[in-house]
Amino acid sequence: MIVLKTSRELSVMRKAGKISQKALRLAGEAVEPGVSTWEIDKIVRTYIESEGATPSFLGYSGYPASACISVNNVVIHGIPSKSIILKKGDIVSLDIGAYYEGFHGDNAWTFPCGEISEEAQALLDATEQSLFLGIEQAVPGHAVQAYVEARGYSVVREFVGHGVGAKLHEDPSVPNYGTPGRGVRLMPGMVIAIEPMINMGKPGVQILDDGWTTVTKDGSLSAHFEHTVAITNDGPVLLTQLD
Repeated sequence: MIVLKTSRELSVMRKAGKISQKALRLAGEAVEPGVSTWEIDKIVRTYIESEGATPSFLGYSGYPASACISVNNVVIHGIPSKSIILKKGDIVSLDIGAYYEGFHGDNAWTFPCGEISEEAQALLDATEQSLFLGIEQAVPGHAVQAYVEARGYSVVREFVGHGVGAKLHEDPSVPNYGTPGRGVRLMPGMVIAIEPMINMGKPGVQILDDGWTTVTKDGSLSAHFEHTVAITNDGPVLLTQLD
């Protein structure tokens, strides 16, 4: 069931979104060679809790950390660890949510660790651009797929965007692929997470034995960008954006 949000609820969600976004920015600033993903996760939890919120992911279906930190060929749901030390040339996807006064904010970004290859930077640029095209057109599936496939990349099929609200994952599903005119019609009051997950190689992924870490089957790099977006009469509004 799709839950339409009131103006009051959207106001609370904007605060949750801003906490999520600031946590993401702080975590991104910590992406440096020699830093462990565990250290970044600690930064995320400390900041979110300092704002009177709780990390959306911590304990979600048993997830053991406050952030998903996915490096290189890890698509999503990378579990932070003291043993995962970032190195120059890595690309690091940070997926972070905050739960504030009954509502969630959810966002993700892929950051370069020091200087990265031209190929990796091109993947990041294309994935980021596809996110904003999806937001602008409010038809993320077709917009994302058409843009990235024209550049030789592929769209992950097994995981998609979703509604956001009192629950972290709500209806509707928001795929990053599809045919124009298909799927759920977006209506004012809906809040959705648009989150393209784009692989440099083929679209296939697999989940590792920990039950969370999802990697590309062919070992290629993957990037992940996400905003929480409110659908309004005046068009889409980013809730995970700082003023």
